[in-house]
Amino acid sequence: MPIYEYRCESCAGKFEVLTRFAERDLAQVCPTCDSTKTRVLVSSFAFGGGGGPESSASEFTSSKASGGGCCGGSCGCGSGAN
Repeated sequence: MPIYEYRCESCAGKFEVLTRFAERDLAQVCPTCDSTKTRVLVSSFAFGGGGGPESSASEFTSSKASGGGCCGGSCGCGSGAN
């Protein structure tokens, strides 16, 4: 289940809730003021690269040819053979 961030319309507080996607638009109770006037926020997600500030998705790719596209070349999609 994903964690969604909410904003309380009454006190402007922000809080997070672990809930199902189907239930994310339901009103949640603000832990600060107990209001149910809450909205789900659009949040960015963190990428767990495991390194410092220079970590990126490019660490998972190789500059060397690995033999192919979608499956490493075993289907022939990136091996040049048709």
